[in-house]
Amino acid sequence: MAEILQQIAENGLCRFADSVSSWEEAVRLGVEPLAEGGYVDAGYSEQIIACIRQYGPYLVFDHGVAMPHAQQEPSCVHRTGVSFLRLREAADFGPGADGTPRTARLLFTLAARDPEEHLDGIQSLVRVFTNEPLLDALMEADTPGDVLAAAERYPLED
Repeated sequence: MAEILQQIAENGLCRFADSVSSWEEAVRLGVEPLAEGGYVDAGYSEQIIACIRQYGPYLVFDHGVAMPHAQQEPSCVHRTGVSFLRLREAADFGPGADGTPRTARLLFTLAARDPEEHLDGIQSLVRVFTNEPLLDALMEADTPGDVLAAAERYPLED
C-alpha cells in the first residue's frame, strides 16, 4: 500500500468537495486539515498563494494533479505532512508557462520543516503522480476509506 496515502487517510488529512470558487479556495481547503492537525499555522495557505501568484501554476501537473507548497522554508510549518483534497470539478489555476490551462482535481498539499523533508515528500508524491490508475481511483474517492482502498488496489512501484 502507498505509505504516504495511508498516512494521509489515517491521520485525518483528507478533504472532499464538489467544487471551489477559485484556486485560492482550493489551496485554503487543502491546508485546513494540516492546520487542524497542528502541522502548520493557518497562514501557510497565504504563503502558498503568494508563491503561485509570483511564479504561476508551477505546482499543477498532468492528470489533474497539483502539489501546493511554499517554496521557501516557511516559518509557519511545525511538522512535515501532506494533505489530500479531491474536487469533483477542477480548480482552474490559470495558464501555464506554455499558455495551456492548468487545472487540478486532486491536490496534495505538502508542508515540510526543512529542504530535506521537502525533497522526501516530493519524491513520495511523484510515485503517486505517475500511477495513473491510482489517480483515477482517487478522483472517485469520497472518504478516507476510499483513499485507502485505492492505495491497496493500485500499489506503488518500488
